[in-house]
Amino acid sequence: MFWYQQPPRNGLKLVASTSAWLQNSYEEGYSEAKFEISRDNNDHSVMTITNVTSKDAATYFCAASDH
Repeated sequence: MFWYQQPPRNGLKLVASTSAWLQNSYEEGYSEAKFEISRDNNDHSVMTITNVTSKDAATYFCAASDH
């Protein structure tokens, strides 16, 4: 599963990826301390943003892959 951030008037930025068998992998500039991802199973994942500021204003997307 992949989590993306799309700030206003900008393109998508990958925040992190996760899978059932690997730890969460965060892209540069993003961390687990700020973007906490939980995954109960292959069908359900939640990303929680902590200590939200105006810099976090964006649309967030998740995407899943069969691979």
